[in-house]
Amino acid sequence: MASMTPIEILRDEHRTILSVLELLERAVERPPIDTWWTDTLAWLRAFADHSHHAKEETALFPAMVKAGVPSEGGPIAVMLEEHEEGRRLIRTMEATTGATREMACRAYVSLLRAHIDKENEIVFPLAEAVLDERTMHELGRAFDTVALEHGVPPRPS
Repeated sequence: MASMTPIEILRDEHRTILSVLELLERAVERPPIDTWWTDTLAWLRAFADHSHHAKEETALFPAMVKAGVPSEGGPIAVMLEEHEEGRRLIRTMEATTGATREMACRAYVSLLRAHIDKENEIVFPLAEAVLDERTMHELGRAFDTVALEHGVPPRPS
């Protein structure tokens, strides 16, 4: 079996993140115990932010900029802004309860779903168009390094 390309890895991670977003939606409807929130938000911070977003921010986006994709005023700038907004919403969910947490949770789910769609439909095809095979191989090695540096807890259920 052939190994996954860096873009396939990111798309696969998106599927995992989307499955956890479904859990968050259900949690708003039937609030779970606080330890579930703590564990799930810790997982989102570790996997979605520290691992997945780190791969994009430290490897993919810089490679795209090096290949000529603008870092400002285009899709990369939008993705970085949305990563920051997601971090802000996670902090809000961690620091609050009740209606405030519910609003932040709904906003986070909405943000990430739209964000993932943009990456899958715009950013990743653009990366595949501008990055050569050598750069993709280097991205794969960089992704391995990020994965080793950021141990990720098991996916919440």
